[in-house]
Amino acid sequence: MTTILVTGGTGTLGRLVTERLRAQGHEVRVLSRRTPPYAVDLREGTGLDAAVAGVDVIVHCASTPRGGDEQAARNLIEAAREAGVGHLVYISIVGIDRVPLGYYKAKLAVERLIEESGIGWTVLRTTQFHDLVLRILQASAKLPVMLLPAGVSDQPIEVGEVADRLTELATAPPAGRVPDMGGPEVRTFPDLARAYLRADGKRRPVLPVRLAGGTYRAARAGGHLTPERAVGKGTFEQYLAARTGGQR
Repeated sequence: MTTILVTGGTGTLGRLVTERLRAQGHEVRVLSRRTPPYAVDLREGTGLDAAVAGVDVIVHCASTPRGGDEQAARNLIEAAREAGVGHLVYISIVGIDRVPLGYYKAKLAVERLIEESGIGWTVLRTTQFHDLVLRILQASAKLPVMLLPAGVSDQPIEVGEVADRLTELATAPPAGRVPDMGGPEVRTFPDLARAYLRADGKRRPVLPVRLAGGTYRAARAGGHLTPERAVGKGTFEQYLAARTGGQR
């Protein structure tokens, strides 16, 4: 039996990874800021040594756009090295080396820290989860007109499929940078918005808006997409139907 630590183990992805690993019979430790017995703020690192002691594999799902990912990774890597952890698995995002978003730059920096850590490592990049796209659309739908970035598409993927893949990677030898995972379809944001409005029985005009800046230009160019790796199966409509129980 393998002992596996999942950081961010109570989050959208980490919770599913934890469930799958435990179902396979592994001993899983869930690390999050508020969940005992491994309540650890990775940015501070207090209590981290005890959490990683005796661990064979770490699946690093904890992340936040609010900052601190690089320091958290440094603390985790240092503790993992001292504990003799043999494998560090990291979930990353497609396009972090092409889209100049601050959060993406931090994710890329964490990838490099992991690659240079001296620990066996695996990195998986995926496109955005369905629930993130839904939150963006829900926020836009609070206005009388849904304002969406013109010319920008997305390739949302089912989080359960990503959890399946991470579980597979965590129980295999270190593999380095593995092939990206993208959702089954590249869809424009207005198209995704109309699917959301149909599913929720709402009516809103959809207005594409041109934006400025390098991040927008990179997104319009599809820097965050991987159409050649459209390996996901679950569509956005299927996700919406499952969320609403098929009812409008």
